[in-house]
Amino acid sequence: MLALHLNQIESPLGKLLLVTDEEHRVRALEFSDHRVRLNRLLHEHYGEYSLAEVAPDEADQKIIGKLDRYFHGDLTAVDDIPVVTHGNEFEEQVWAALKHIPAGEVVTYGHIAKQLGHTDPRKAVDVGAAVGANPAQVFVACHRVIGANGNLKGYAGGRHRKEWLLAHEKATIPSPKERVRGGSAHSSAEQDSGQTQNLPGF
Repeated sequence: MLALHLNQIESPLGKLLLVTDEEHRVRALEFSDHRVRLNRLLHEHYGEYSLAEVAPDEADQKIIGKLDRYFHGDLTAVDDIPVVTHGNEFEEQVWAALKHIPAGEVVTYGHIAKQLGHTDPRKAVDVGAAVGANPAQVFVACHRVIGANGNLKGYAGGRHRKEWLLAHEKATIPSPKERVRGGSAHSSAEQDSGQTQNLPGF
């Protein structure tokens, strides 16, 4: 049985639930008002597990300290924290792509699908599902993915938190007539082809 540790952390967005394993790798980060989601994802990914709330040791304090630095403006502070996830093959591919989106930039669901080698624009829907199943928010930056028309779309922690995180990172959201190209909202504007943009929710 996988033994996991739980620490509750204060943040500008409310209390966070940090889950680490015995090797001090992050397994999940969730908002406290989404505890049911946390439990569901842990069960889906690991089956049987134990989750004990413990006082943070030195290694966990380093993770907590880096999260605090992130929330105080050091946007790359969490980039080197080890994160272990256990989704299916496609989810893991999407989550790996999310880790490479720099703070201050956004990409679209369709962009990630193309990045993973998919040419069918409908694959953006599957990307959206994988993004929504991300268990390690902030560490795996699912808040940096938006709709092709510039709409922020959903966020497991709540849309207001996605708005806060993007504003905190000073991300530029493209207008409806702009297209995010090359993974950055700071790229030159380009008219969207309409394929992904016309999909429900994308």
